Amino acid sequence: MSSLSKSVEAPAEVALTGVSRRFDETFSLQDLELSVADGESVVLIGPSASGKTVTLKTIAGLFRPDTGSILIRGQETIGIGDKERSEIARIGVLFQRSALFDSMTVWENITFRLRQHTRLSKQDAIEVAGEKLAAVGLARDTALLYPVELSGGMQKRVGIARALADSPDILLLDEPTAGLDPIMTNVINELILENVKSLGATVISITSNLYGARYIADRVVMMNGGRIVWSGSPDDLDQSGNPYVDQFVHKTADGPIIAGLT
Repeated sequence: MSSLSKSVEAPAEVALTGVSRRFDETFSLQDLELSVADGESVVLIGPSASGKTVTLKTIAGLFRPDTGSILIRGQETIGIGDKERSEIARIGVLFQRSALFDSMTVWENITFRLRQHTRLSKQDAIEVAGEKLAAVGLARDTALLYPVELSGGMQKRVGIARALADSPDILLLDEPTAGLDPIMTNVINELILENVKSLGATVISITSNLYGARYIADRVVMMNGGRIVWSGSPDDLDQSGNPYVDQFVHKTADGPIIAGLT
């Protein structure tokens, strides 16, 4: 278990109640209930199309749920703008495959949101980007490069640097180690742990790497069909007694998870 452990009985930093979201005729989220304490690191696991990414994007305000409530620090966030949301809490997001802007330099990518909300000069922005790059183990002059000039592992680090740019209170990480080799996966997990510990941030992340989940999580939440089907300690994953978790952890075809239909 990570060194970020906090009591789950602490006041919720993020609380979703009865959250549902339908796309066309299919539910991505169905009456979702999720509470995350201040400083807690929660990892979402589950099969494809189980609602994990939609959950993160809904918390970030990129999707608006059809029903339900999303409280951040006790304040309702559904229907408010990005500026109002940032006044409640700073939220950093790492998207799948980093989602860097190809036409922008690394420093422009990292400071994109900062420059939207502040009058940050180019020189100051480059300095901020250099500090964040150093925090994820990259040379400061990487700030002057373009994403196409970076390896996959470097792009992932830049994505993390962008998520950390304004020292967020809440960090949302979507598959931070996807597509990386085992060594780089360990490096990224360690960087996440170090930076989150220094920030004291609340973290909600998604991963298909169960080793990574065990390493960075205080609590693991299993999703299936847009709902939470299990929540518990990383230490309990192997002996959860839950059929969904057992099937997912042991990678078996037999169980309640139906490939392609969840």
